[in-house]
Amino acid sequence: MPHALTPCHTPPLLTLADFAPLAQELARHAQAMHPRECCGLVVRRAPDVLAYMACNNVAVGSLGEDRFEIDAAQYAQAEDEGEIVAICHSHPNASANPSEADLVMCERTGLPWLIMGYPSQVLRLVQPSQYEAPLRGRAFHHGVLDCYTLLQDYYRRELGLVLPEFARADEWWVPDADGKAQNLYVDHFQEAGFEEVAQPLLLHDVLLMQVKSDRLNHAAVYLGEGKILHHLYGRPSCEDVWGGYWQRHTGKVLRHREVMGVTA
Repeated sequence: MPHALTPCHTPPLLTLADFAPLAQELARHAQAMHPRECCGLVVRRAPDVLAYMACNNVAVGSLGEDRFEIDAAQYAQAEDEGEIVAICHSHPNASANPSEADLVMCERTGLPWLIMGYPSQVLRLVQPSQYEAPLRGRAFHHGVLDCYTLLQDYYRRELGLVLPEFARADEWWVPDADGKAQNLYVDHFQEAGFEEVAQPLLLHDVLLMQVKSDRLNHAAVYLGEGKILHHLYGRPSCEDVWGGYWQRHTGKVLRHREVMGVTA
C-alpha cells in the first residue's frame, strides 16, 4: 500500500472523537458495499478539516468479503488532495474488533486504522503500537500473515536479516485459464539470499515443500532436533516434526548466504 505524506510538523494524535463526524459516511459506504468490505481514507484537507474519501475495494472476487485492497490510483489521488491521516474499512457481519492482520497492516502503514462493524456501526480506532504477530499461533491471511511472511519475521527477529518482499496473488501457484502459474519460491530464492544445499539439515535452513500442487508452494524453517516452523494455508502457524508427510513433500533445502556454516 502506498505510503502517506510526511507532514512537516508532528500533528496532535487523533482520537476516535475526531473521526466521529465521518461515521455516517463510512456507514453508508459499508451498507452500499455489503457483503464486501468497504474501504476508504481520511484526508486532512485543511488544519481543522477531515474528509472521508470512499475508495474501491479491488480485492478479487469473494476475497473482498473478508479483506480489502485500496485502489492505488485513488490512494495517489488522496495524497494529492491533502494528508492521509487514517485508513478505514468495514467488517461485514462482524464486530469492529481488529483482526491480527489488521494489527499487522496498521504497523506496516504507520497510520491509524478506523474499523466499522456492520450492521452494528460500532467504530474502533487502532493506532500503531509496535505490534508484532507471534511466530507461533498467528492467524493466516495471505500476503499479510502467510508462510513467506513467517520466514521474513523469523529471519528478522532471530538473525537480523531482512528478506525482500515479493508481490503475490492469493493461490499464485494455481494455473490460470491459460494454464500459467507463478513459481515464486523457486524463481526468487537466490534473489532473497539463499542457495540450494544438500542435507543434513542445519538450524535456520528453509525447506521448500509441494502441498497439493505441482510446484513448490510452501516453506518452513528448520528449528533443529527434527522440528520445523511453518504456516500452512488457512491454519495457524505452528511447529511440526519434520518427518512423514512433510519430509516426503520437501523438494529443496535452502540456506541463507549470511548463515552458511551455522550448525544446529
